[in-house]
Amino acid sequence: MDFSETSTLTEKQKNEIIELWNNEYPKELAHTGLIDFDAYLHALSDKNYLLLCDKSGAIKGWFIYFRRDNEQCFAMLLDVSLQGQGWGSKFLNLAKERTSELNGWVIDHNNTLKKNGKNYKSPIGFYRKNGFAIREDIQFKKNNINGIKVIWKST
Repeated sequence: MDFSETSTLTEKQKNEIIELWNNEYPKELAHTGLIDFDAYLHALSDKNYLLLCDKSGAIKGWFIYFRRDNEQCFAMLLDVSLQGQGWGSKFLNLAKERTSELNGWVIDHNNTLKKNGKNYKSPIGFYRKNGFAIREDIQFKKNNINGIKVIWKST
């Protein structure tokens, strides 16, 4: 497994990320295709990507950090086969070397289904373990999914 960094994505990379997104996030947050995903990315500014690829070059993890609403934000995806092995923490540590602040949204329960019919596991414990403040008082609702804010700031 290798990490790489880029400020642009190829169409092939975008399609792999869409597949990863649709497999790992709740089905209500799925992207319908490249046009939908490009619209999502277009709404973000100052985008930077970290990719985790296997030996064949297939994307197994994706981290994006970007500016939105005057905040440094992020989103992260990791193939289920790699979860619990430290790869997510490595992603966060790489991002923390590049920025002094990370703001994101997480689902606060395990009751939402993924595309494969399995429950989406809330990553709140993971973010808490990695030094993020969990702000249950700041919530966001999209497609009947309730998210709460997670924040990390360097000290």
